[in-house]
Amino acid sequence: MIDLPGNRTLFAMADVSGKGMAAALLAANIQALVRSVANINSEPLVLADQINKHLSRYTPTDRFATAVLLVLSRGSGELKYVNAGHNSPILFSDGSATSLEATGMPLGLLSGADYEAGAAIVPFGGNLLLFTDGLTDAISGNDPESRLRNAISDNPAETISNLKLLIDPRLKEDDITILLVKRTGR
Repeated sequence: MIDLPGNRTLFAMADVSGKGMAAALLAANIQALVRSVANINSEPLVLADQINKHLSRYTPTDRFATAVLLVLSRGSGELKYVNAGHNSPILFSDGSATSLEATGMPLGLLSGADYEAGAAIVPFGGNLLLFTDGLTDAISGNDPESRLRNAISDNPAETISNLKLLIDPRLKEDDITILLVKRTGR
C-alpha cells in the first residue's frame, strides 16, 4: 500500500513461484520495483509493464509472479488495475460481487507480454478483497472460490472471521495473504 498524490492509493499484491530463499529474494525484488517505479509513474499498466520487463531480463526463466496492481482514487472511488495472472480480487457492496479477472499473464514469463488495464468503481461502503492462492488452496471442497464468495459480507470484521473459518489447517501448505479494503467517508 502506497499513498500517492491526488488522494490516491496504490495497492499491490504478488505471489512468487517457488519456495525458500530464491522466492524470498524475488518477492523482495518485486516490492522494491513497485516502490521504485511508482515514484516515477504509478499507473498500473506502466507498473506491470516495467516490472515484467525487469523480471524477464534479470530472473531465471522458472521464476515468475502473479500480481495485482490497483490504484484507488479515494474521492471518486475510481479503481484502475492490472491483474497479472493473480487470483481475481473481489469487489463487493450491498450483496453484489464482481471479480476483477486477469488482464494479462504472470510477471516475468515473457518480456513482451501485453497487459490491459481494467477499471471499476468502489462505491462508498464498498469493499475490495485481495488474496493469494494460499487462501483458496486451504479451503476444502470442490468449489473453494464459491465458498470464499459466500463468506464475504459488507462488514469487514465478519468477512475476515468467515474467511478464517474456511481455512482447513490440513490443507494449509502455502502462505496466505489477505488484504481487505473498505471505502468509507463521503
